[in-house]
Amino acid sequence: MILPKNNESTVILPGQTIGIIGGGQLGRMMAIAARYMGYKIAVLDPTSNCPTAQVADEQIVAAYDDLDAIKELTTKSDVITYEFENVDLTAARFIEKQGKLPQGSLALEITQNREREKQFITEANLPVPPFAIVRNRAECEQAFEKIDFPAVIKTCQGGYDGKGQLKLTSESDIPAAIIFAENNATCIIEQWISFDKEISVVFTRAQTGELTLFPIAENDHKDHVLHQTIVPAQISSNIEEKAIQAAERLAKEMGVVGTFAIEMFVQGESIFINEMAPRPHNSGHYTIEACNVSQFTQHIRAICGWPLAPVELLQPAGMINVLGEDIPAVLRVMETCPSGYLHLYGKAEPKEKRKMGHLTFIGETMEKVQSSMQSFDEKILDK
Repeated sequence: MILPKNNESTVILPGQTIGIIGGGQLGRMMAIAARYMGYKIAVLDPTSNCPTAQVADEQIVAAYDDLDAIKELTTKSDVITYEFENVDLTAARFIEKQGKLPQGSLALEITQNREREKQFITEANLPVPPFAIVRNRAECEQAFEKIDFPAVIKTCQGGYDGKGQLKLTSESDIPAAIIFAENNATCIIEQWISFDKEISVVFTRAQTGELTLFPIAENDHKDHVLHQTIVPAQISSNIEEKAIQAAERLAKEMGVVGTFAIEMFVQGESIFINEMAPRPHNSGHYTIEACNVSQFTQHIRAICGWPLAPVELLQPAGMINVLGEDIPAVLRVMETCPSGYLHLYGKAEPKEKRKMGHLTFIGETMEKVQSSMQSFDEKILDK
């Protein structure tokens, strides 16, 4: 039974079905959280026995833009969510019209296109690195009149973990940038920000507008892929306040529902907003063990019309991504490792640089957490 709540949201009760578009690790962890709460799960993904399907009640094997499959998922589900931002907008708008997509289509429309994303952030009077939209030689040449090197050119749609982009270090890279732009339709050139650290603000917003924030995370990347995250981030109270205010402003103006993440660069006492993700985020995985409520459980509460749980950090934490090439060593180390919570995602093939799982370490102090993480990294290298 669907219960109206103060004419502002719809409450979906345990026993009803949550549909998930996308069957990767984020969908899997959403599904696990929802199953603990008593919900049924239907997932749509083109890969049979995908990570989410392994913990779901039912899988619809079809392409994400297959409208017949989308209609089937909508019919079978009481509410629908997604685990990635590149959801077909026609499909999202269809589900929205059926009243089963509390997150709406606007956040998707903005975050799946870097041009729209940067424009939205700029219109909200929030800081971003200098950028220009380019499609051809002339626009590239104009862009480099106002953007200094080093810079980066990215496709406006698609691309993740360093894919779909090219770093530009000097004027000698301009011809490569022109070729990149002409081969990839609309692109964005951004000035490369020399930053002190990258942080993530992960929050959840309810259908009523209620908003809770998880502790700000500090990220470290290797080869364009998130390697590890520590919480709480080692930042000043001034930076923390600026980051939270930026997140709250964007959440309100975009009408966010569910868990959402914003990556920011910290340069001195300034922040620059880098990217946004309208769903749970890799840098929020630590919340499963380190907080009283995880980013996934809070997301399910939001899309199902429940009040949000007040967030508490129980202990400092660190998260390390496990990539395909790490799997054999990680499994051998875990045989004798007394600490660390291992999450493997159920992916069939451990490809290089592919995220296969993660490990979370918690401790009474950040020093203890970092010591455990360093010890683990050293053991992996030894293997």
